[in-house]
Amino acid sequence: GVVEACLLHMLKRRAAGFLRTDKIAALFTKIGKTYAIAGDICTKVQELQQQVESRKNQLNGQESLKRQGSTTSKTPVLTPQAIKHIWVRTALIEKVLDKIVQYIVDNCSKYYEKEALLADPVCGPILASLLVGPCALEYTKLKTTDHYWTDPSADELVQRHRIHGVHGRQDSPSKRPALGIRKRHSSGSTSEDRFAASAREYVESLHQNSRTHLLYGKNNVLVQPKDDLEAIPGYLSLHQSADSLTLKWTPNQLMNGTLGDSE
Repeated sequence: GVVEACLLHMLKRRAAGFLRTDKIAALFTKIGKTYAIAGDICTKVQELQQQVESRKNQLNGQESLKRQGSTTSKTPVLTPQAIKHIWVRTALIEKVLDKIVQYIVDNCSKYYEKEALLADPVCGPILASLLVGPCALEYTKLKTTDHYWTDPSADELVQRHRIHGVHGRQDSPSKRPALGIRKRHSSGSTSEDRFAASAREYVESLHQNSRTHLLYGKNNVLVQPKDDLEAIPGYLSLHQSADSLTLKWTPNQLMNGTLGDSE
């Protein structure tokens, strides 16, 4: 949506041509006549639109076609949002969106007014450069509704960074207990279960997800809570969210799930 807004900024009226109701489609179609890569995207988008339209006809019409799973399974299922941005989306998945935008920037006088974003000698090339990264990604697995629960666990993140505790255990890393608080079966008290659940939730908040990114992690960082207490080793981590940085420190005993009698 953001890329489309940039592409539509001060687009010349005559550039829309006969498809004024869908200016993005008109822009890609016009560019495709002189730029082969854009022409390939036009062909792919038209095929996708035909497949989506045929799927609608199958679902709305003949009951016999509905029962044939092989017929409908080959047709891609696109969300309304994907169909709305199908031109930019297809170019992005095919890893050519940056090249198309760069071509538009190089030939901006044909399609845009002088004050347009893509006609700007600085902003235009910057936009094309910013799209190089997204176009290098493989969009093979999209997020699901429960993606917050399928992110890498804290244990996996700790193992990636090869962070070890300070208890001097001689056993192999593969035999180390999993990260998190394990409920004690010997005592079934509700208070301990609640504490274990809250501790596990806190430890699991250390891992990376769609809302926060782990910028730095370091184990065995000593913290002295009071002057008369010994320094306690723990896991220090720096997290970045959309609008803030958060510094967290968790005692190693909590990370290892062996709190014992410590406060």
